[in-house]
Amino acid sequence: MRKRTLKRAFKDSLPILAGYLALGMGFGVMLQSKGYSFWWAILMSCTMFAGSGQYAGVDFLASGASILTTAVMTFIINARHFFYGFSLLDKYKGTGIRKPYMIFGLTDETYSIVCSAQLEDDINPKNYYFFLTALNHSYWITGCTLGAVLGEFLPFDSKGIDFAMTALFIVIMTEQWLNTKEHLPALLGIATTVVCLLIFGADLFIIPAMTLIAAELLLFRRRLDKTESKEVSGDD
Repeated sequence: MRKRTLKRAFKDSLPILAGYLALGMGFGVMLQSKGYSFWWAILMSCTMFAGSGQYAGVDFLASGASILTTAVMTFIINARHFFYGFSLLDKYKGTGIRKPYMIFGLTDETYSIVCSAQLEDDINPKNYYFFLTALNHSYWITGCTLGAVLGEFLPFDSKGIDFAMTALFIVIMTEQWLNTKEHLPALLGIATTVVCLLIFGADLFIIPAMTLIAAELLLFRRRLDKTESKEVSGDD
């Protein structure tokens, strides 16, 4: 069963493999272009594992930002993970000593698969979540290291590389849109984010937007649960 669970996790992680190798290499190239060796890429990807946070971290390191500034900005960038964690309390319950690593390794892409995967009866969900997290982390470490190593030997223009993270988010959202008949969560997320962006500005909109989205999903939870049950059972 463990082997079958690992194979299923690997199969589901293949889109993340392609994305993380590309995004990780972009990060490695950016880091190397600022004068940091590939050892920094390995260290940061092993201990941080936060794509957008690591991209921002390159600028923090290069500009000599203070610890306070770095801490506050990192908190703002990754504040969305609070909401991810709340929604996975039941799924990660009973995972034992693996739970701290699974919490550490929870990314947007891992969260997306954990929430949407329909597992067969012979797949252990706790092992599946752990394998998925570990596989995705290994892809990210590999991509970051490769990018930093290649950046030392091959000339790269790093302009625009940081958009790769946004591109991956768009692909994941598009795939989820196509795979479900209920588009209310996506529409609420888009509308709320745009409104908060206009009201609070680009530097402060993340936390208000995530708070409102969480409240809206709780408000429509009953409807969304009914829709999910129908999709799982195959009813129209």
